[in-house]
Amino acid sequence: MSMIQTINLTKRYGELTALSNLNLTIEQGDCFGFIGPNGAGKTTTIKILATLLKPTWGEARVDGLSVGPVSARKVRRVIGYVPDYFGSYDDMVVHEYLSFFAAAYDIHGKKAREVISDVLDLTDLAYKVDAEVNSLSRGMQQRLSVARVLLHDPKVLLLDEPASGLDPRARIEIRELLKELHRMGKTILISSHILLELADLCDKVGIIEQGELKYTGTVDDILHRARVGHIVNIAVAERTGDAHLLLKNLPHVSDVTPINGHTLRVTLDDQAGVEPSMLAQQLISSGFRLTRLEEEKVNLETAFMRLTKGLVQ
Repeated sequence: MSMIQTINLTKRYGELTALSNLNLTIEQGDCFGFIGPNGAGKTTTIKILATLLKPTWGEARVDGLSVGPVSARKVRRVIGYVPDYFGSYDDMVVHEYLSFFAAAYDIHGKKAREVISDVLDLTDLAYKVDAEVNSLSRGMQQRLSVARVLLHDPKVLLLDEPASGLDPRARIEIRELLKELHRMGKTILISSHILLELADLCDKVGIIEQGELKYTGTVDDILHRARVGHIVNIAVAERTGDAHLLLKNLPHVSDVTPINGHTLRVTLDDQAGVEPSMLAQQLISSGFRLTRLEEEKVNLETAFMRLTKGLVQ
């Protein structure tokens, strides 16, 4: 079942196109990572889904509800939106903050106390129930933001750069919290620049650039697409220059670069279906003694760099 769907979703500001004919489908229970540079259209997409921004044209649907003025209140009952900033809540303590937002969803009295206790336990903030909101660290404030959007038990979570500005420990805590919410069956759309953490958290990702969705699929799908021109590091015991010349003249090798000592960085044409072991066989049959043969692994960061051009609006 599709929980999030966009059809030719477009947002324009005068001559600037922030989002161009976005067609995206996120299934129930997916944790979907939205990847792209600043200005690519990630926040615009999330704000439209959160009913905070009207598209120029196109359609967005959440849990079968069309995102628009008529059904905006119904959509807000289904979603939890965590922006990339916390806001200011002077002189308000944690339980007051959560009580205020619980009341906004018509949750009062004993029910509110029970729900607030549950979300504080889930986000590991129960010991901060009487602390002033502004006294919390950035990481704790982000967890409190997640606690806030869980008060009405939404099916869909929209998180815009939730790990932005966090120290390593706080990032790990947020990641583990999101993993637990994923295990609970929440459908999650998360944008982030910390790509290695998205690979660990998300089962599907989409790459957006200049307002256009370039690639979407599982993490493995994206990594496979980025393997074109994959790289092998090869070291020989001696005669590095001769090995360089031999490898450079092979038809399936597009580039050979000396790194240090006797190591050569070899870029292969992936379309030729060449395996690194074939390079080893060529060298050994020509009398070279190999001391290293290691293929550089493609991770989500290198995939992003290879599949995008670094363009912004």
